[in-house]
Amino acid sequence: MASSAPPDCVNVLTFLQASESRLYTFSTETKTKLRKFRLGTSRAKDPQAVIYEIDKKTLEIKPVDDEVYSDVASVADELPDHAPRFVLLSYPLTLDSGRLSVPYVMLYYLPITCNSEVKMLYAGAKELMRNTAEVNKIIEVDSAEDLDDIEDKLKES
Repeated sequence: MASSAPPDCVNVLTFLQASESRLYTFSTETKTKLRKFRLGTSRAKDPQAVIYEIDKKTLEIKPVDDEVYSDVASVADELPDHAPRFVLLSYPLTLDSGRLSVPYVMLYYLPITCNSEVKMLYAGAKELMRNTAEVNKIIEVDSAEDLDDIEDKLKES
């Protein structure tokens, strides 16, 4: 007779993290780009963003293109209406205290019009992308218009 005891949460979490890292992949080139972007944006004077997608056939997480966007409006223009994306964003801003801050975050763009299969694909890769990109915070957005008030969301954190 099988035990009815709940599974050990730590073991389940470890299994899920291990399985997501085997399911999704990053090329060596993509890992290098992620590291260079993170290190190179900390002293940037303007916002910088890179858009990432998951290849549905290979499950490789990769940049959509080689573009580094320097304003949020351009990022919003590039986001598709019906497909999720991961956006790495470094956004210099002056806090209310007068101190300069350059938060490095991941925008988890998940339009409400996405089909369930694609939503699950990106949901499964979210934490792996966060850890690989070494971002501290994930901001969920469901429309490109949400990027209009990204500065306010960054100041809240």
